[in-house]
Amino acid sequence: MSQIPNDYQPLLAAALEMAENAGKIQMKYFRQSNLEQSTKLNDSDVVTIADKESEAYILGFIRRHFPDHGIISEESGREHEEKEWRWVIDPLDGTTNFASGLPVFCVSIALEHNKDAVIGVVYAPYLGERFHAVKGAGAWLNGLPIHCSGKQELSKAVVATGMPYDRNDNADNNLDEISRMALRVRGIRRMGSAAIDLCYTAAGFLDAYWELNLNRWDVAAGQLIAKEAGAIIEPIRTDRNHSILASNPGLHAAMRQILLHESPNQ
Repeated sequence: MSQIPNDYQPLLAAALEMAENAGKIQMKYFRQSNLEQSTKLNDSDVVTIADKESEAYILGFIRRHFPDHGIISEESGREHEEKEWRWVIDPLDGTTNFASGLPVFCVSIALEHNKDAVIGVVYAPYLGERFHAVKGAGAWLNGLPIHCSGKQELSKAVVATGMPYDRNDNADNNLDEISRMALRVRGIRRMGSAAIDLCYTAAGFLDAYWELNLNRWDVAAGQLIAKEAGAIIEPIRTDRNHSILASNPGLHAAMRQILLHESPNQ
């Protein structure tokens, strides 16, 4: 682990503050009868008042403290995308879990410099887990350094995945990949939050994770955290938005072979 550059320390402090306060907003509504929710693209794509309030708080903070920075956020889209500094926000990742009363949800905040993530924070308030990373300096969970797992055998691996929101309308929906992988690993988990999947891979709780058709706000912070913890991050498709494989180094080749139908010598 390297020391965090002085220039990044106030930016990291701001990201941590935003994540903590957004988490408080989420907890105000979690498992409460007053949770307002609706759908966006289809019945699988849920948004709640907690998403909207968390985002409003984060965007307000950025506009006050960093008025020259750009923003990409799930609910509000893009502001000043071509700015040198740009925040990439998922105000509530795991909304379906949240709306159902399941505790696996988080706020995900990344800061990019010239489109390269340099700071990532993922905070799961109910679980009390705060992950963060700084480019070139390492990754942490609740202030302690983390590293991906060292497993070498796929048969002993526990991996995670998810399914795209268009799974009912598009046959390219990850079911084939799940079927192939399920026969090779110890277990597959569907956590319901891409950011948490990436962070759990970073911490070694999961050994690998893959998913198709994600958005930038789903992965910007988590990818940096996983990479800084030693995981290999690779795009596995170019035609399905952000489709990624995150794996510990010992399992990456085997995971890739299964997902991409590669022969062992490729």
